[in-house]
Amino acid sequence: QSENILGYFFNVERIPNSCSDSPNRIFLKDRKILLNISTAYYRVNISAYNEAGESPQALYIVPEFSATDLPGQIHVKHQGTNAVVTWTPEFNPKCFVVDWGTGKEDMHMKIITTATGNFMLDNFQPYKLYKIMVHASDVCQCESFIRHEKTFGVTRFYFMEGVPRTGPTNVTILNITKHSALVKWNEIAVEDRLGFLRGYRISYIDSARKKSLAVTLNSSTTSYHLTGLKEKTIYRVQISGFTGAGEGPLTLSQPFSTPKYGTV
Repeated sequence: QSENILGYFFNVERIPNSCSDSPNRIFLKDRKILLNISTAYYRVNISAYNEAGESPQALYIVPEFSATDLPGQIHVKHQGTNAVVTWTPEFNPKCFVVDWGTGKEDMHMKIITTATGNFMLDNFQPYKLYKIMVHASDVCQCESFIRHEKTFGVTRFYFMEGVPRTGPTNVTILNITKHSALVKWNEIAVEDRLGFLRGYRISYIDSARKKSLAVTLNSSTTSYHLTGLKEKTIYRVQISGFTGAGEGPLTLSQPFSTPKYGTV
């Protein structure tokens, strides 16, 4: 029935929406719309209509922004069982809107009308990564946020860090020579880190159980070139991740053997 479409209904709703107003509904003739929105989460519903009525809605969640060029810095400081969020406004809007939570399904929102640039949060769970967004707005009514809200800054924090619950996955050994081998692995998933991942520790053990000195690598590294290996020797690699709370469990590679002959 697309040839009989008269137009489209476009609903956009901020997540979270602590206000009782209905989502912004826009009537469109074209199949495109340009929105100027903040880095908050948004839910979009689109439906078509013709003389017979309205179609079912298509649901879309605006994906998370990278937010690398925001003007303001947000700082989080622990205070007992609470966290104090502070920022330094570069200008003085009528209000700030603070979002915090672990993701789009668990976000909270509060309007702050004072210009002090701080906010106290509570009810945090340990070992979970929280996201805090601060938005500035010159209009503090709920229905106006989508048109007037501008993101000031974004930060992430753990109220309490733990050690990773797992090691890296898919450890593979490639390019094996008489005295070297390339180790590759997949990074530890964010939900398994339980804190900010600071790096990896990698070591290897030969068949005589003589362990090498551990090498510490930064958290963005997912490969390492082993050197100084003995020819015709069986090795196994061990890798762990660590946070500010300590080192997580080891991941062991499959055993590999260096050849007696061949390239160095």
